[in-house]
Amino acid sequence: MSLNPGLAKQGGIPPLYLFLVSFIGGVYWFVCIHRYHVILAHVPGWTHPISPARAVGFHFIPFYNFYWVFKWPREIAKFVNGRLRAPVMKPVPVGIAILGALVLRVLDPGFGLILLFFPLSYLSECLRRAFAVQSPAE
Repeated sequence: MSLNPGLAKQGGIPPLYLFLVSFIGGVYWFVCIHRYHVILAHVPGWTHPISPARAVGFHFIPFYNFYWVFKWPREIAKFVNGRLRAPVMKPVPVGIAILGALVLRVLDPGFGLILLFFPLSYLSECLRRAFAVQSPAE
């Protein structure tokens, strides 16, 4: 904003360097979601109900995406909580955080993008803890 103060007042299309950062960050966010589901699909003894393509693709369906940001974290929480044998991961706050960040991304794309990665870091930590424990079948 310091390079172009009139941008805040005029709205419209941002400069290319701001657009690219936001776009690449959003694509990377979807890559992370895809990767989580690829990893879960290859866990021995676990049948993950969501394919990696569905995990990403359903984010692009209008109105259904509001439900979807709660659905896929719930399925990951089933795996994590089952593996740890305790209700460690709470999927509802993850969904609320993702939904809030997506709404905020409309108002402030940069800050909204940063906030999108906080729930993913929580998911990563929960998955890391779940994979550190031996599976019940072993």
